[in-house]
Amino acid sequence: MNKPKYFLYARKSTEEDDKQIMSIEAQLFELREFARKENLEILEEFQESKSAKKPGRTELNKMIRKIEESEGVGILAWHPDRLARNSVDGGKIIYLVDQEKIVSLRFPTFWFEPTPQGLFMLQVAFGQSKYYSDNLVQNINRGIRQKIRRGEWLTLAPFGYVNNPRTRNIEPHPVKSKIVVKMYKEFAKGSHTFKSISEFLTDLGVTSRNGTPLAKSAIQSILTNRAYLGLVNHKGEYHEGRFPPILSLQMFESVQKVLERKAKPRKSKIKHNFPFTGLFSCGECGSAITAQWAKGRHGGKYRYYRCTKKKGNCSQGYLREVLLFAQLKERIQTFALCDEVVFKMLDQIEKWEKQENTSSQSFVQNLKDKQKENREKLDKLVSLYLDNDIEREIYLKQKEELMREKISLNSQKTDFERNGKNWNEPLRNWILDTKKASELASSNNYLEMKEFVLKIGTNPYLSNKQISFSVSPLWNFVASHNTKTVISAPTARRRAASCDESRVLWTREESNPRPPQCK
Repeated sequence: MNKPKYFLYARKSTEEDDKQIMSIEAQLFELREFARKENLEILEEFQESKSAKKPGRTELNKMIRKIEESEGVGILAWHPDRLARNSVDGGKIIYLVDQEKIVSLRFPTFWFEPTPQGLFMLQVAFGQSKYYSDNLVQNINRGIRQKIRRGEWLTLAPFGYVNNPRTRNIEPHPVKSKIVVKMYKEFAKGSHTFKSISEFLTDLGVTSRNGTPLAKSAIQSILTNRAYLGLVNHKGEYHEGRFPPILSLQMFESVQKVLERKAKPRKSKIKHNFPFTGLFSCGECGSAITAQWAKGRHGGKYRYYRCTKKKGNCSQGYLREVLLFAQLKERIQTFALCDEVVFKMLDQIEKWEKQENTSSQSFVQNLKDKQKENREKLDKLVSLYLDNDIEREIYLKQKEELMREKISLNSQKTDFERNGKNWNEPLRNWILDTKKASELASSNNYLEMKEFVLKIGTNPYLSNKQISFSVSPLWNFVASHNTKTVISAPTARRRAASCDESRVLWTREESNPRPPQCK
């Protein structure tokens, strides 16, 4: 009988060039050397980088088609597991041996002859390869489940974190974590797009590997990554991580609201700088307020705001931007407190914080009881899911809600244990906002004015060329103790220097004040 000619086949598991980079070269060298020593003639060589766990390899299928068109050929490979790790490809090769299309299989590390005993050993080798592959998957999944139970991060650390080989977990990067916080705070203002926030990160030195600004998809991925809350995502299910969160739940949720609002932005061919669009609605018909450029009587060009009239006829007229800004400035000025009162209130908060250090045990115990109740709900939910009593979609939704509640409780407990910060911080922020109102009274920054109104106000509308928005009772209390007239910010500061807590902060010395002038 004539000696068969061979098809040489070499394979590595991964398609990435930087992994197992020497595997194919090493196989080709060894197989060619083996063919030279055994005096084997090679018809053609096939090589590919793909896993053999599933059928469908291009080069293997091409080789099998050529074998089916030939008579009495052989295959030369490093080991049977290079040919197949699944029952489909292994069965094809065994069937071709039965049909005598393949008359010889040669392996430097495995013996085979086309006899019943040889076919049995080949089936055993293919079975062992499949068992190794299946068992490897089970071992990997078991390891992943254990890492999740320990709250460990599973992959490469996301931006803002760094992998710690010693703890096998992630921890906040000393610099990048602060950049993430800055990025979230900027985007929460609502004045940024993905492009502008990418430029903001570029100024801070955060770019892609090529040195270019981050793509929109990368920005969105960072802004929606729940890893910054201390959660681990595995197959669409979130688990509690044992690594420090970078963001608070309130900050993360505020960014998600901005993203939801920007999900369907209006398309515009020409980009204009209209700072107060998106702030007011029409007081007559409820439509949005838009803006446009228009020429004045003396040839000047001005910005006007008007109703879009999307909901029907509307009798509301136009309002120049400078007059709209003057009204905003006048209204916000009524919320300002003098520096002396602000400093006294901040001092009082510090005293309260010291007192609360000795009386916080009951509140902390209440939080612990809520945390225990949350854990019990999670355990019951998991039990219901394992018993097939609820569907996976309902399970994932309810689990995410419970995980958010758990994060919120943990955050409350941590903040309260830090000198009662959970109770006093909102009051401190409000006091600082009154100081911000005083600063805006002498500022011409339109965007900061808009952000301040969005922060403290609700239901802002424009009617009969007059702006209006509602505020909380606390802001109304401050405004009711301030004069209804408007004075300049420098004058207000001079008068505030001599005011006390029993006096009103603004005086009624100007009977017919002029609105602030915009430059």
